[in-house]
Amino acid sequence: MLEQYNPLEVEQNAQRNWQDTDAYLVTEHAKDSNGNDKPKFYACSMLPYPSGKLHMGHVRNYTINDMMARQLRMRGFNVLMPMGWDAFGMPAENAAIKSKVPPAKWTYDNIAYMKKQMQAMGLAIDWSREMCACDPDYYKWNQWFFLKMLEKGIAYRKTQTVNWDPVDNTVLANEQVIDGRGWRSGALVEKREIPGYYLRITDYAEELLHEVKHNLPGWPERVRLMQENWIGKSEGIRFAFTHDIKNNEGQLIQDGRMYVFTTRPDTIMGVTFCAVAPEHPLASHAAQNNPALAAFIEACKLGGTTEVEMATREKEGLPTGLFVTHPITHEQIEIWVGNYVLMSYGDGAVMGVPAHDERDFAFALKYRLPIKQVISVQDKSYSTEQWQEWYADKQNGIVINSGQFDGLNYQQAVDAVANELSGKGLGEKQTTWRLRDWGISRQRYWGTPIPIIHCADCGPVPVPEKDLPVKLPEELIPDGSGNPLNKHEAFLSCSCPKCGKPARRETDTMDTFIDSSWYFMRYTSPGNNNAMVDARNDYWMPMDQYIGGIEHAVLHLLYARFWTKAMRDIGLLNFDEPFKKLLCQGMVLNHIYSRKNEKGGIEYFWPEEVENVYNDKGSIIGARLIKDNSAVEYGGIGTMSKSKNNGVDPQALIDTLGADTARLFVMFTSPPEQTLEWSDSGVEGSHRFLKRLWAMAYNHKEIIARAPASVPDWSNAPKAVKELRRTAYSLLKQANYDYERIQYNTVVSANMKLLNAIEDAKLEAGPEADAAIKEVISILLRMLYPVVPHITWHLWNELGYAQHDGDLLDAPWPELDEQALIADEIEMMLQINGKLRGSVNVPNGAPKEDIEKLAMAHHSVEKFLEGRAPKRIIIVPGKLINIVG
Repeated sequence: MLEQYNPLEVEQNAQRNWQDTDAYLVTEHAKDSNGNDKPKFYACSMLPYPSGKLHMGHVRNYTINDMMARQLRMRGFNVLMPMGWDAFGMPAENAAIKSKVPPAKWTYDNIAYMKKQMQAMGLAIDWSREMCACDPDYYKWNQWFFLKMLEKGIAYRKTQTVNWDPVDNTVLANEQVIDGRGWRSGALVEKREIPGYYLRITDYAEELLHEVKHNLPGWPERVRLMQENWIGKSEGIRFAFTHDIKNNEGQLIQDGRMYVFTTRPDTIMGVTFCAVAPEHPLASHAAQNNPALAAFIEACKLGGTTEVEMATREKEGLPTGLFVTHPITHEQIEIWVGNYVLMSYGDGAVMGVPAHDERDFAFALKYRLPIKQVISVQDKSYSTEQWQEWYADKQNGIVINSGQFDGLNYQQAVDAVANELSGKGLGEKQTTWRLRDWGISRQRYWGTPIPIIHCADCGPVPVPEKDLPVKLPEELIPDGSGNPLNKHEAFLSCSCPKCGKPARRETDTMDTFIDSSWYFMRYTSPGNNNAMVDARNDYWMPMDQYIGGIEHAVLHLLYARFWTKAMRDIGLLNFDEPFKKLLCQGMVLNHIYSRKNEKGGIEYFWPEEVENVYNDKGSIIGARLIKDNSAVEYGGIGTMSKSKNNGVDPQALIDTLGADTARLFVMFTSPPEQTLEWSDSGVEGSHRFLKRLWAMAYNHKEIIARAPASVPDWSNAPKAVKELRRTAYSLLKQANYDYERIQYNTVVSANMKLLNAIEDAKLEAGPEADAAIKEVISILLRMLYPVVPHITWHLWNELGYAQHDGDLLDAPWPELDEQALIADEIEMMLQINGKLRGSVNVPNGAPKEDIEKLAMAHHSVEKFLEGRAPKRIIIVPGKLINIVG
């Protein structure tokens, strides 16, 4: 055994052994030594996008997973930890435009490099199950399942509103629209109506909501709440304002009814205007003879379509000159076009109740519209000058100024208004959902081709199953001027499967959320080219533990849950939910340093380029560049980012201090679900710990070599030996608890305490002492192994433990020795007349009389009782002795 710790040599040797022995190959129905099936455990991290290099967030995520997998394997579980690549999407296209190489080449090169990095981390991944979203063998099943959903009516085609960049001639995702302009061209973005494919996730809204509220106890509460809010179940009334507005053909528009939905029917008598979306038929009709309104509607079509943008956009409107009739009062209510009303939500029209809706209140003040109070709250005074939160209070509100509804509370008013409108045939109670059907069509190249053929005679025709996959040509290079598939004749040209005439392929590709909605099930059925999943999926799923960032808490998880239910309904699965437990790890943070350059832009600096400037309290107030001592602004702590020059390259850390140092630091510094603040000194401290571990093992190798295999009876062992064993098993008990609750930072802490105890132990030479050292170091290596597998595996072999307990990968997890936890003596606090005066060591299990004698012999008794006999002695077993004088 080498005297000095060499992390690179240790890690290369360990990884070579694991690779040569195929140590992480996992099969279904694995047996234990008695021939019984091991319990299965499927632990999976969210797959990465192959952007080029791993970042510290990846290191943290995968180390959490790896710790879990290794510890459970030692506990006798059949553990699956797979990995794959979320390889389609915009970043590859953007890189292709910039570097003029096909996205495929960029993606595959990145995958090769990142896979090498993962292997250097020593992750216990079964690479035989590796999948890649851009592999035709994978996305074939995206296409196959899309066609099955099309047959079942879950998938359908309709016109959709999209963000259109008129310069690049392409559809933009919402996140590519910045201040109303295309992210690349800078052109004003337009809204266009184009056909696309949708999935009926709304058909599953009720089940998705019920399950997330009641049947996912292993999920964080905040994630369940985020999903619940996104699904957004609302109960209210859908009703119509009638009108006699006719189109150019003399027909009533929308049959003379403008429908709205409201969750506040108790405020219906406070309607003073209605607002419709720019695309609403009434808006289009009014704009025909109103140039100003037409121009406003066109302006509304610029910008993004996200709810966030709609919520934050300045609320603007224009009157149409049209009126609808209030269904109860029969008043004429003016119609406005509002830029904040979405045609895709509800009926594209809303009732305006300025007195009790904050958005309507601001709109009414801006355009001087009437504000009519119809809800009062006791001891509150209403004013139209400034919005107050209680104006929207439906829990304590009472209806006023509303005729027959006066005096009713919220629920009473809802029922009464519903009965009134129902009696008139104008409305009824209805449940609506914030959730909308999932539009999966993307007018981009690098994605799964939608398996549809367009025929002039037959219309859209599904690609026959035998012709799947529809392969994406991988040699194309996007140039930013639209989807290159539209110019690629070899892909476009085909024959109609129905009539045989010349036809054209669909050039839209699928949303990349499709790829990530079921990849975790493909891990369970690798190599099957004849089925999407097979019986192996029934063995592994549902997943026992899913690990990933909170940024995926809504859409990815929601789509994965929906996709699972759709697979179930098509007969591929027999379970309802994909993930039993969910852990959202915290972000990795680092210091941010920047300053404005001569052109007004922001220039960021790496933390190692600066020296901090501190105030009197030791807080950072600024920084200076090391090279020239010039001032730099300190931006606080933020998420690691390439753009802000505050990331840390894991590979550089692995190459210098080793993967085990990186793993130890990211596990020890913070609980998995909390943010982790980067610290160079913390990394150095982690490395020092590993060097201490190595030195301790080196110093005890001869003791371990000569130690007896076991000690039949520890009861007569020296006190120091018993103390060391008790410390070891106490820390093991704590570590067991912390492993169970995934509190890995305190697992590391327990191991650090145990190393301290071994180093500090003052044992006299003897068989019991030697055996205790051998036993305790064995416990330490096994407890620590899931955190730092390379060094512990090496030491396990070097110290000879493998000869008895086998390879550390499958060595049994240490069993708790309850007898070792029982101390020969216990310390009891001594009180005299209720005041703490010291402590007394008493034999464990000593009778009351012996405890009293030991207590009375304490020097404090004579001092504070002054020779008086005690009136009584109160003993709280194992804790306290109180002498009353």
